[in-house]
Amino acid sequence: MKKKYDLIWGRHPVLEALQSDLPLVRITIQESARGAVIDRLSHAARRKGVPVERTGRNQMEKMAPGSKHQGVLALIEQFNYLTVAELVQKTRQKEGLPFLLLLDHLQDPHNLGSLLRTASAAGLDGAIIPRDRACGVTPAVFKSSAGAIAHLPVARAVNLAREMDYLKKEGFWLAGAEMSAGTPFFEADFNTPLVLLLGSEGKGLARLLREKCDFLVHIPLAGRVSSLNVAVAGGIIIYEVFGQRRRQKNI
Repeated sequence: MKKKYDLIWGRHPVLEALQSDLPLVRITIQESARGAVIDRLSHAARRKGVPVERTGRNQMEKMAPGSKHQGVLALIEQFNYLTVAELVQKTRQKEGLPFLLLLDHLQDPHNLGSLLRTASAAGLDGAIIPRDRACGVTPAVFKSSAGAIAHLPVARAVNLAREMDYLKKEGFWLAGAEMSAGTPFFEADFNTPLVLLLGSEGKGLARLLREKCDFLVHIPLAGRVSSLNVAVAGGIIIYEVFGQRRRQKNI
């Protein structure tokens, strides 16, 4: 079977990819590109044995039209998704309480990239996304995550509801974020093997997924804004979980 490849761009995303186990095929740097990050990129590529080529601006634009590539492109083998079972197995190999993110049909690559970046920064074990009718790990998502996706396992599932049943059997508690339901997020106890569910832009969590959650949490709003962007809301709750677990360790 012929291999499939993706193109990723941006100085820091490509540098993150070089510092991960992702299989890079080739890096292209614009001839006029200079600076400390470019030097680090070139050094990291030589150390990993990844070929580097220099080319002109016009060729870069042809390779990635309309992208904000910052003079750096990388050809990479197509992103390798895990199954949910494989992702759960990975969590068993790490110390501490597992923490996964489950995203219900997000459409915006910037929201997905931002959430995956936050998840990586907070030390989550991975994320689960639907296979159909949702944004996958695209070059735009890679760029929006600032390359953090290079360090975060992502599983793709055909049926999220079925996978939720499986996760419960594996000992996870499922917490759904719902705008006006459940308890305030800072009153919930997250010191348990956890899956945090976030709904899609506009529609929120699907009814079936919401009903399968063990508990629901919301973010109280005191100002005139009636809702938060899903990436912002997810980040707030993720770091509440992070904070609770840090405090628990220090007890």
